[in-house]
Amino acid sequence: QVELVESGGGLMQAGESLRLSCVFSGRTFSGRTFSTVAMGWFRQAPGKEREFVAGIGWTGTTTYYSDSVKGRCTVSRDNAKNTGYLQMHSLKFEDTAVYYCAADAQLRPGERPEEYDYWGQGTQVTVSS
Repeated sequence: QVELVESGGGLMQAGESLRLSCVFSGRTFSGRTFSTVAMGWFRQAPGKEREFVAGIGWTGTTTYYSDSVKGRCTVSRDNAKNTGYLQMHSLKFEDTAVYYCAADAQLRPGERPEEYDYWGQGTQVTVSS
């Protein structure tokens, strides 16, 4: 059973930076551990659908970003610590949302929520302008 726990959200000022963390514990139904799952970061603002933010493959060498955060965001992972990270710079009011990390036993991270089997509970990020 997999558990994902996000942290690092909070109230931020526009222009500031933040780093979200996601700690993975347990094993997938097929027995995979953190080092063999892809990770994705999604966000959901009030009244909007959950949207892809960034994703990272098993080894951390393959990363993907949405156009809305490209250039302002870095996704990374530390397989020794079973932890994934999402670092965002130059925060904007539009970045306000609940941020979720997700994991799935695939080599490449997908960009659709339905591609992920495991989800964290989310962490609120609020950016004041």
